[in-house]
Amino acid sequence: MVIICNLIGLYVLIIFVRIVLSWFPIDPDGPIATFHGLLHLLTEPVLGPLRRMLPSVPIGQIRLDLSPIVVLFGLQIIRGAIC
Repeated sequence: MVIICNLIGLYVLIIFVRIVLSWFPIDPDGPIATFHGLLHLLTEPVLGPLRRMLPSVPIGQIRLDLSPIVVLFGLQIIRGAIC
């Protein structure tokens, strides 16, 4: 059970890092691009289908993607129930 709790915590951290990196432009040839690609590879199987189901929320001239918020909320509920 402890392993599952730690994996959930790690996945939450990975999603947070992806959220923060999404605020900055990523140079495709830069050193962070590989790390960003790895984060995308790890999180997109969960976020992608949810993103297609949830509409993004317009805030001024930008659109807020709610999928990471929903996934983080769901993971915290699961973690609270089993840990």
